[in-house]
Amino acid sequence: MRILGIDPGLRTLGWGVIESDGTRLRHVANGSCRSGEGELGQRLLSLHRQLSEICARFAPDEAAIEQTFVNRDGAGTLKLGQARGVALLVPAQAGLRIGEYAPNRVKKTVVGVGHADKAQILHMVRLQLPGCDPEGPDAADALAIAICHARYSAAPARTLREVRA
Repeated sequence: MRILGIDPGLRTLGWGVIESDGTRLRHVANGSCRSGEGELGQRLLSLHRQLSEICARFAPDEAAIEQTFVNRDGAGTLKLGQARGVALLVPAQAGLRIGEYAPNRVKKTVVGVGHADKAQILHMVRLQLPGCDPEGPDAADALAIAICHARYSAAPARTLREVRA
């Protein structure tokens, strides 16, 4: 299964594509979409176009995105929510199933603790995806989200196979 992980952001949206075959994971690609400067609508359109191109190029089977956490800056949270809307829309337009994961769940799955920092996430992503060199912290987070999805989306299928056996 090919999974597109997305770390939503208005200024920089991280993405990562992995392949999952049971418990084996393989890095395919990663990067960042940058919205540039200017009018909000144009920035969101830029993210939409870039993410659509990534979906077309890498043909993922499923997608995973990090849930938004609310911070003290209401305007910033709203803008992040709008970028997250684009990040949900593109895979939905491609007909993909989308998993959503809380930031702490992603960190706990990849690092082992729910309050890991960016350096710890980067280190563990590199360990779990040998040969992977994330473009930056947003791409590393997106790969971590994809890893989390691979671990959780496969769990029900594994349980069903074990019950039938």
